[in-house]
Amino acid sequence: MMQWKIPIGMEFFDQLRENGYYFVDKTPFIQEFLCDHAAVTLLTRPRRFGKTLLLSMMQRFLDLKDAEENRKLFDGLAVSQDAEAMAEQGQRPVIFLTMKNIEWDTWEGMQKNIAWELARLYSPFKYLAQDKMDDNVRTAFESISSGKATLETMKNGFLLLCQLLEAHHEKKAVLLIDEYDAPLQCAWSHGYYDEAIGFFRSLYFSALKSNPSLDFAILTGVLRIAKESIFSGLNNLRVSSALSGGYASACGYTKAEVAKMAHDLGHDDKLEELASWYDGYDFQGTEIYNPWSVNNYFMEHCKARPYWMRTSGNSILQTMLRDVDQKRERELYELARGGSIRVRVDEAFIYKDVEEHIDNLYTLLLYTGYLKCTGSEYDEDEDDELYTVALPNREIRSVFRREILKYLTYSVGRTTLDYMLNAMVEGDTDMFEECLQDIVRSMCGIHDAAHPEHFYHGLMLGLTVWLEKRYRIRSNRESGYGRFDLAFFPKQAKFPGIVMEFKAVKTEEDLAPAVDAACQQIAEKDYTAELEAQGASPIWCYGIAFCKKHVIVKMCS
Repeated sequence: MMQWKIPIGMEFFDQLRENGYYFVDKTPFIQEFLCDHAAVTLLTRPRRFGKTLLLSMMQRFLDLKDAEENRKLFDGLAVSQDAEAMAEQGQRPVIFLTMKNIEWDTWEGMQKNIAWELARLYSPFKYLAQDKMDDNVRTAFESISSGKATLETMKNGFLLLCQLLEAHHEKKAVLLIDEYDAPLQCAWSHGYYDEAIGFFRSLYFSALKSNPSLDFAILTGVLRIAKESIFSGLNNLRVSSALSGGYASACGYTKAEVAKMAHDLGHDDKLEELASWYDGYDFQGTEIYNPWSVNNYFMEHCKARPYWMRTSGNSILQTMLRDVDQKRERELYELARGGSIRVRVDEAFIYKDVEEHIDNLYTLLLYTGYLKCTGSEYDEDEDDELYTVALPNREIRSVFRREILKYLTYSVGRTTLDYMLNAMVEGDTDMFEECLQDIVRSMCGIHDAAHPEHFYHGLMLGLTVWLEKRYRIRSNRESGYGRFDLAFFPKQAKFPGIVMEFKAVKTEEDLAPAVDAACQQIAEKDYTAELEAQGASPIWCYGIAFCKKHVIVKMCS
């Protein structure tokens, strides 16, 4: 069996193919695209789903520079068997720029960053300076090439290069822009969005709208920014998203691709674990795995972990989560519990409306990869589409609790939560109850859900995620003669085992009997059996009863 190197962080197609890295063949995208493409195509996918590698592959296939050498990179791949597609190989001048590195904490700094990146973009095309051009064009070309161009000149940076390339090669140029929205996310986070959007609107508009020197363009990003913000007047745009637009399997790994990869690497027996952890995305009806996590899984000798953790900035999400209402809190805990909710999704995201329209939260969670769409239904009353969304897999459940639910705990203060968790582990029932009562009073409404026990279960699951370094946390798992609500299996012998059983009641008078019933259930169903079998000692058993904003905690004997 051939020994493959796993491409962690490899974003450039030529380096991957020339150095023995495993490549999941995405060249069918080339065939599909060349058969039927728009003048401008925008692919929106989550971070770490292979967008940069996809565009790098397109560059190497289309670019007339080093065409013969590049052709060898596609030997043995699907596109090499397509004579019609291969006739297009190496036939166009290509402009390729990734925008992910254009970020700064001030607008002045970002302008310098833009100038630097455009100078780098122009560097391979310095041979164009030998061509005949009028004085104004030459001045603009030389100023951009040297990194000293004014902001007004840089607004035409893509357009100018397209024009010069067509004049030199007598062929229209292809424009490939990776992570087109990354600078705008940075600008929004640092408070200079209005300045940035004005510049980038002009930069993209001049290149993409009525540019006679452009053959076609492909842009990738996480979000589709509304036409009114950046694609104003652009009526030749095709958007491929998780929900619609074609090219469903262009980014991410399909089930068949993961199965082949596992077979090639000698790990056919790991398919079930791979599916549980990293499958579950649905791009336009196509089952998709997270490629970053699959690659890391194989790199780390098949250790299942949440590798996607902290792979992208969350400043926008932090802002939106800061002031969510109680309804959204309940919905987020329902998602963490493994449930699903119905939401509206606005594919045309507008940054200025981030804090004004709460539905943007779910748009952002869906497009950034925290949620998957499991179905849709047209709401005739609202004249709008409603989508059913859920967490895709085990990895994202872990990431969601750590990166999303943690912001909800800030409203009660992290100190209170720390005290509660410490008391829970130390068997201090009084302190545990006092802190939990403070949290419930602060975070919960008096009408907490149609199924309150499920809501409180999700709440406790979210709050206790901070113990994952010390415990394996299990929910609704069989032990003894039934299923406990929540149990904590210590990773080290110095920590106690913990079992919890929850009850939700309608009146405060029912709290005491309910908590007694919870303790009785733990004993009768022998919920500690699995912890005892693993040698946990001591084992704290907690009965917890909830009634709206009230709670009782009891240590079971």
